[in-house]
Amino acid sequence: MGQWHPECPGRLQAIEDQLIASRIEALIERASPPLADEEALLRVHTQAHVDYVRSVAPEHGYAAIDPDTTMNPYTWQAALRAAGAAIAATDAVIEGRYDNAFCSVRPPGHHAEPARAMGFCFFNNVAIAARHALEVHGLERVAVIDFDVHHGNGTEAAFSGDPRVLMCSFFQHPFYPYSGTENQAPNMVNLPLPARTTGMVMREAVEMMWMPRLDAFKPQMIFVSAGFDAHREDDLGNMGLVEDDYTWLTERIREVANRHARGRIVSTLEGGYNLSALGRSVVAHVRALADI
Repeated sequence: MGQWHPECPGRLQAIEDQLIASRIEALIERASPPLADEEALLRVHTQAHVDYVRSVAPEHGYAAIDPDTTMNPYTWQAALRAAGAAIAATDAVIEGRYDNAFCSVRPPGHHAEPARAMGFCFFNNVAIAARHALEVHGLERVAVIDFDVHHGNGTEAAFSGDPRVLMCSFFQHPFYPYSGTENQAPNMVNLPLPARTTGMVMREAVEMMWMPRLDAFKPQMIFVSAGFDAHREDDLGNMGLVEDDYTWLTERIREVANRHARGRIVSTLEGGYNLSALGRSVVAHVRALADI
């Protein structure tokens, strides 16, 4: 998105570097996903939105969607690849080829609303994957868990009032995009947390508010919007989580998946902009997903 932008290619390289340094890289199966097709995008987004993002993509230089969200000549294909990764992971997990999956992708997706790109996001990767599970594979109930310093407004907009989806999230509040606290639909479990929230406070809130709802809902698959910008070293937010908190959170998600969803989890990368903290946190998340 430009040399100045925190949503940079170095994010994925930092994850790769930490996977190698942690000596678990060789234990992970890898797959290169296809591009998402238009039919998959339209399960979440409007035709006008897809057409708009396609039309804005420049042949040279940069084109601004909003002050924070910019396209270059490769953004369109990257966005299709990110959504395609989430779809391919969903297919692989449901078909039993993988126990679970983490999609190390850019650009992120959870701010992308059905008819609006914003907040570094163009298409809502996790929402597209969840709809794919429901409408292509015929699942009846899926949960979306969003942990990120920012509220996943796009995912909430996609699923608000849909009884097939339970969305559980926490996020710093008040903070961009200044949503998630009013007029919540019954299938939304949003936990707005103040700046400087520590891991212990987050854990108590998750235990009290998320877990009873998830167990009552009995999801057949869990999708995770995995943002790591609530880490205490990340300058884009002001929360106080550390790697151990992401390990604990992932383990709790796995427990729910093992009880109700045959262990099926697809996680997709959202935020995380301090490169060292991002890499370490993803390693903690992947270790817990893989139980290694």
